[in-house]
Amino acid sequence: MLTLLKIRNLALVDELTWEPGEGFLGITGETGAGKSVIMGGISLVMGERADKSLIRSGEVQCSIEAVFRLKNTDLVNGLLEEAGVPACEEGELLVRRVITATGNRQFINNSPVTLQLLRRIAGGLVDMHHPDSHRSLTSQERQLSLLDAFAEAGVQLSVYHAAYRRWLDARAAYRELLENEMANERELDFLRHQVEEIESAAFTAEEVSGLEARWQRARNAGRLRDTAFPMAQLVSGGEDSLLDRLHALVRIGRELTRLDADSQRWLAPLEGIIEEAETLSDELQQYLNHLDGDPAELAELENRVALLDSLKRKYGADFDAIQQHLIECRARLDAVDNREEMLRVLKRAEDEAYAALLTAATELSSARRKAAPRLEKEFLTHARQLGFRQSLFSVRLSPLPTPGPQGAEVCDFLFGPNPGEPLKELRLIASSGEMARVMLALKSALAAQDDTPLLVFDEIDANVGGEIARAVGMKMRELGNEHQVIAITHFPQVAALAQHHYLISKGVRNDRTVSRLEEVRGDSRVTELMRMLGTSGSSAMAHARELLQS
Repeated sequence: MLTLLKIRNLALVDELTWEPGEGFLGITGETGAGKSVIMGGISLVMGERADKSLIRSGEVQCSIEAVFRLKNTDLVNGLLEEAGVPACEEGELLVRRVITATGNRQFINNSPVTLQLLRRIAGGLVDMHHPDSHRSLTSQERQLSLLDAFAEAGVQLSVYHAAYRRWLDARAAYRELLENEMANERELDFLRHQVEEIESAAFTAEEVSGLEARWQRARNAGRLRDTAFPMAQLVSGGEDSLLDRLHALVRIGRELTRLDADSQRWLAPLEGIIEEAETLSDELQQYLNHLDGDPAELAELENRVALLDSLKRKYGADFDAIQQHLIECRARLDAVDNREEMLRVLKRAEDEAYAALLTAATELSSARRKAAPRLEKEFLTHARQLGFRQSLFSVRLSPLPTPGPQGAEVCDFLFGPNPGEPLKELRLIASSGEMARVMLALKSALAAQDDTPLLVFDEIDANVGGEIARAVGMKMRELGNEHQVIAITHFPQVAALAQHHYLISKGVRNDRTVSRLEEVRGDSRVTELMRMLGTSGSSAMAHARELLQS
């Protein structure tokens, strides 16, 4: 339920704080007192678009804040978590709108949100009805959703929606492949050429990793030999080489150790140096042996390097990119080559999805057809209490040639308010008063299934008589047992039935017109009912008290 509504600088309201009670709440007041501001504030909380014209004259912004206390926050918290918004604490949801001349902002639980999210959240919290809103009842989609709610077909509807989405996806995949033209020969030839070019090159990761180094070594073989050969000569190439001198040094050292044992510590390092120098000599020789400068090998390496560079320019910056391009080309060719097989696979998937859709549609249709007679009976019970003494009502389900987003049939509510007249679709009923009562009868029939916590009725008792107005009030009071119901009314018969009666009035403060809202009780309530009756004196007071007592 709505536990708090705070409005600042909206139209005539400079500042209003309202803590509405439970059950059926009536709001009354003279025309122009600002009752529409209350409805406007609730509409803004629901995500209605706003502009700067709503801001009270002389102010730079207006704000609306609402607090809802929820019995079950699981659904709302799930939506909030999905959007990264803090969850409700202790079952309370806080909504705030701020409207300025330059733009609007909205917040849920003190976190900024999009208008779309606000509408999605508030749409499940508030159901607002005004004299023009009843036309939504004339849409087949709305009537079907009401029937589903009465049938408590949420599970069947969820299964159907999932099956419908799967069928749409399967059908789209099949049609996309079916309708796309086959790749032309030029495209196929180009794909085959790319695959052949990459495959014929036969590069491997191992070859590519050392190819550049081998090519550089082969093309610089002469300079490398000219540099490495003198090194080899210095190490072991003559009588005055490094090895010869080291061996001479070791011989002298051994002679020295025979004369002085302490000199032995110098000998071991010298012998280790000789081993390293001999290893270096062998490696230099092997290196020189590989620097043959074979023109054929150099040409081969140059060709491989040039071929790799060519592939990089065409298909990717490195070997891995070239291989990935090869995989994609093969996959494209396979897709074209296997098109007929893929068509068969996708068509079979579409047929299976459609069969599952028909099964889900049958279950949903069954639930609807079982519920339709019960809804007809329940509606007529409430409609006759609202003055349609001899009315008729029927739920017509007409099958569709192909299942649609909401099932395998469309729904029409047929209504005959007067005896002797044929049943007609609701859209053909012109009277707004009749439509208001039809809506109220439907709401009453669906009271147990409708989990919307707050119902708002803005002058839906317009264009009806006093006796019928009281019946309307009784229905709203009954709805108050299941919901919090707020009704703006001009009828004392309706206001007298409210469990809480609020009066909105306007006055002048600091040379400015302002509106205020306060609950009226006791004699104050009697006085307001007398004003609404349009009479005064003891008889009017007695009439007002009688309305309250009855």
